[in-house]
Amino acid sequence: MNDTINRVETGAKVNKDFELFSDLQNMEHEQIVFCSRPEVGLKAIIAIHDTTLGPSLGGVRMWNYSSEKEAIRDVLRLSRGMTYKSAISGLNLGGGKAVIIGDSRTQKSEGLFRAFGRFVDGLSGRYITAEDVGISEREMEWIFTETKYVTGIPKHMGGSGNPSPVTGYGVYMGMKAAAKRAYGSDSLEGKRIAIQGAGSVASHLANYVSKENAALFVTDIFPEKAKKIANETGATIVDPDAIYTLDMDIFSPCALGGVVNDDTINVLSCDIVAGGANNILDNEEKHGEMLVRKGILYAPDYVINAGGIINVASELEGYNEQQSMEKTSRIYDTTLQIFDYAEKNGIPTIAASNKLADERIKAVAGIKTVYSSKSHFSGRKGETYLRNRS
Repeated sequence: MNDTINRVETGAKVNKDFELFSDLQNMEHEQIVFCSRPEVGLKAIIAIHDTTLGPSLGGVRMWNYSSEKEAIRDVLRLSRGMTYKSAISGLNLGGGKAVIIGDSRTQKSEGLFRAFGRFVDGLSGRYITAEDVGISEREMEWIFTETKYVTGIPKHMGGSGNPSPVTGYGVYMGMKAAAKRAYGSDSLEGKRIAIQGAGSVASHLANYVSKENAALFVTDIFPEKAKKIANETGATIVDPDAIYTLDMDIFSPCALGGVVNDDTINVLSCDIVAGGANNILDNEEKHGEMLVRKGILYAPDYVINAGGIINVASELEGYNEQQSMEKTSRIYDTTLQIFDYAEKNGIPTIAASNKLADERIKAVAGIKTVYSSKSHFSGRKGETYLRNRS
């Protein structure tokens, strides 16, 4: 899959009349759904990448994209990442994602999210949605009003609530594994750690890191969010443009993707890149190789930020917070295994994690290739759980 996504990213020539279908085929997506309800301001895209292992599960994010093309590229990359994330985490789930085009700070409404929920429901379980960037538990409640195919609903409604605390914990475990590999010890004490983004995941990560007496730096395009983390953890606030040139040991992107690219790699002086954002590498193959040449260890993002999906996926079998945290702690061992595989095969860590995920998907592909809601949940806890929520 790595080669196909790079074709999209590098702008290889395709027949412009069928460019979207070409992208779907090359990135091996099964389905993309465009959702429009202008009376409530809904412009959304749902992408289902692969359902070999089970129904596609992935969050919906609300972002003020500059163009439809940007939104499509994001949802295709994110849904593909969810396939790998579930596979490498040992989950019986496929990869999907949704994006809502709009300003999450000013354009949210009950009608918009209930309309989105109806589109999700129309997919009959091929896509299960969850919380992502720009979305809170309130919006998940609105979606839940219209469909049972939703996870991450508030705990008082029987769900697992906001997955960010578990995601932050998983990133922390992955960061510690990277430190173990790079420094011989997983202690973060005294390490200069720069967190890009000050959202919910970053906030929880910062709290874990600060307890190890690391030297913490934080930045965000919204200064008030960075200030909140600084007040809670004693972190030093850095200007957004200055974060890349900071003298640091570990760079932790926890905002949007594509931040490790041609321009930023040249100025990074860290030993490790380990963050909670999705698609941190702008071009997986190219920038994975560039990090290796610079001697920077990369902890693949979809591996270490998998705590969120591990947490919400547990709702399908009856939520147990302790079990979710225990499963998320295994990210430490998974990350070390990926480092070992990369070294043994002489490939970048992102290529190693992709290969391991592909191997699991291919092993199951001969049993079941296209997901059916009836076959997946028949007689299983997940079906009972979803039925009881309807």
